[in-house]
Amino acid sequence: MQSVSVDTHTSTGWRKQRHAYSLAESHASITIPRSASFFRKFLAFAGPGFLIAVGYMDPGNWATDLAGGAQFGYLLLSVVMISNMMAVILQALSAKLGIVTGRDLAQACHDHFSPPVAFALWMLAEIAIVACDLAEVLGSAIALQLLFGFPLIIGVLVTAADVFVVLLLNHKGFRYIEAVVIGLIMLIMLCFAVELFLARPDWGGVLHGFVPTPALLRNPSALYIGIGILGATVMPHNLYLHSSIVQTRQFEHTPSGKREAIKFATLDSTLALTGALFINAAILILSAATFHTTGHHDVAEIQDAYQFLTPLLGTSLASILFAVALLASGQNSTLTGTLAGQIVMEGFLNIHIQPWVRRLITRAMAIIPAIIIIALKGEGSTTELLVLSQVVLSMQLSFAVFPLVAFTSDKHKMGEFANTTAMKVIAWGIAVIIAVLNGYLLVQTFIPLKSA
Repeated sequence: MQSVSVDTHTSTGWRKQRHAYSLAESHASITIPRSASFFRKFLAFAGPGFLIAVGYMDPGNWATDLAGGAQFGYLLLSVVMISNMMAVILQALSAKLGIVTGRDLAQACHDHFSPPVAFALWMLAEIAIVACDLAEVLGSAIALQLLFGFPLIIGVLVTAADVFVVLLLNHKGFRYIEAVVIGLIMLIMLCFAVELFLARPDWGGVLHGFVPTPALLRNPSALYIGIGILGATVMPHNLYLHSSIVQTRQFEHTPSGKREAIKFATLDSTLALTGALFINAAILILSAATFHTTGHHDVAEIQDAYQFLTPLLGTSLASILFAVALLASGQNSTLTGTLAGQIVMEGFLNIHIQPWVRRLITRAMAIIPAIIIIALKGEGSTTELLVLSQVVLSMQLSFAVFPLVAFTSDKHKMGEFANTTAMKVIAWGIAVIIAVLNGYLLVQTFIPLKSA
């Protein structure tokens, strides 16, 4: 580890000067053609949105989507859609912060808050990243067990090997990371497209499910799972990640150049999150069409879903594709988790650490508790671990959302790019809703809500 000190200009509105570029080894490494068509420029900017979309389809989301579809059919599709709309807005703000200020969210917190506050926020962010990594470890380990019969503890240990994949991709360049992530997302989408073809859902019911209904509020159990879906959707590490990786593009640091970069970055993340919406909705639709309609309302564990898919859909292909998509989801999430961990540590502490070292530290902190709990409580404890990881993430989320909204609404920091009055109302409304619902989810996790 070493302190980083890069001489950069001082921006108004910040307590401290910015000392280093975010992800310095990849900063402005991707050239943007100055005089090119809209489509060519979009292709040059496209990529970061898909990396952040990974966090919206990671294994931590699968349990809530499966439970929601099995218990309530298509009812909770509206929650999936609303969660996605909130994510689109928050990720657009994250991208704007990075483009306009030249700071990622971690650096912005470091440069704005007093050292004790910044240190506390760093610790919370690190806990959230470890919790997210725990879900990724478990998701990949479960997929390896389902596909190849590995004992769960062996699968957990195998996930440590992905550090070498991350190291290789880091050496090759940022575009290689983006290409691998996009390829895995396409694989997940293909798997679920086939799954939906096999499940033959009631498409009329699917369309009706996307329409919000008061029935959701009248059913305490449905409301609880709905809040769980919302709480598991927006990931705090994605807000740090997006504000950094948009800076890998070599855009012009002029008002017009920044405006163009914001436009393309927002389009990139919006399209990518639409893909994440398809995948999350597909998991719920598959569960509703396969389990709810056949009376298997208690399916909530990934392993149970895998076992039931073959007999209910009449082909082993359904179970195999489900496990392949889970493995791709887990591995994709580990790639972006690595970057997020590096960004958070470097941004909050103003130090540089080798990515592979950082990855080993984070992965060890996820593997050790997973092995201990599985050894003590058995392989049936994986769902509890997944739920725990989502609770920890929900606790940390507001500590990333509120600073993000505050910074992007501050004219001293953002100048002409500060949030408009309408956007301030929307963004603060989302921040408050997330805080209240995640608080409610947290309370009900430890004091279970009784069904009406």
